Amino acid sequence: MTSVEPSDLVLAVDVGGTTTKAEITDAAGVVLSAGAVPTPRGAAAFDAMGELGAGVLAELPAAQRESVARAAVVLPGIVDPARSLAVFSSNIGWRDVRVGDRFSARWDMPVLIEHDVAVAGWAEWRHGAGRGRADVCVLILGTGISGTLSVGGRLVRGAAGQAGEYGHIPVRHRDGLPCPCGSIGCVETVASGTAIARAYRDRTGREISGAETVFAVLDSDPDARAVVDDAVDALAEGLFGVVHATCPELIVLGGGLAGAGTRLTTALQDRLTRLLRVAPAPRVVLGEFGARAGLVGAAHYARTGVLE
Repeated sequence: MTSVEPSDLVLAVDVGGTTTKAEITDAAGVVLSAGAVPTPRGAAAFDAMGELGAGVLAELPAAQRESVARAAVVLPGIVDPARSLAVFSSNIGWRDVRVGDRFSARWDMPVLIEHDVAVAGWAEWRHGAGRGRADVCVLILGTGISGTLSVGGRLVRGAAGQAGEYGHIPVRHRDGLPCPCGSIGCVETVASGTAIARAYRDRTGREISGAETVFAVLDSDPDARAVVDDAVDALAEGLFGVVHATCPELIVLGGGLAGAGTRLTTALQDRLTRLLRVAPAPRVVLGEFGARAGLVGAAHYARTGVLE
């Protein structure tokens, strides 16, 4: 697929477990129109995506609206872009939803679909904190945990079309919590934003809005430190085999939880350094795009039409 023209605009839609966001940007990444809605459960999420895209398009002047040449919608879970199929999302709760032309017909333009984290991790590797590096592991931390792996300068996609389901590596399989995927003790059950907030509530009895609250009180609250230490341990244990198998030179942390900043990168770096005996410890850094990695990646993908 060819790239769009430099003068064209693109529409990017990033579907998260909590919020669906959309932006229309130019070639320099300037945002011309944007919006967000809560993500409904199940197949209703696709109606919300269509409405949101139509809404941000409607905010543009007519001349700019005609310059929007292509869109990219990035979806969580298992995605089959070749068949335009949203195969499965455990966090949102859909299965085998055929996307087809529902967006292209609604928005009157070609629309690409892809896996949200594949696109976000690709953006961090090619255009963000990992640019110029050949061997990079990107973790996108949010409602769930997933990521990408680049080895020898190539994005690893795997037989199923994606690789990097780090959140579903079991680390507490004997005594852990059930995961929405059906397994027990996955990394996500300990280290995702949802898990961190739940663990803090269970430990303290306090109602909090999310993991950001836990990170905000790390300096003063020993319960917050204990919860985050447990989450970092789970992340490190989940990455242990990945690091031994592929020896990435860099681990990039992106997504909403990367807002915890150097507290998180330093803790994970220290834990990996203590754990690893054979493979060298990779450097752990923050992504450049944070929670916007999916939108940035979707815009780049809409422009180029390829992930490479």
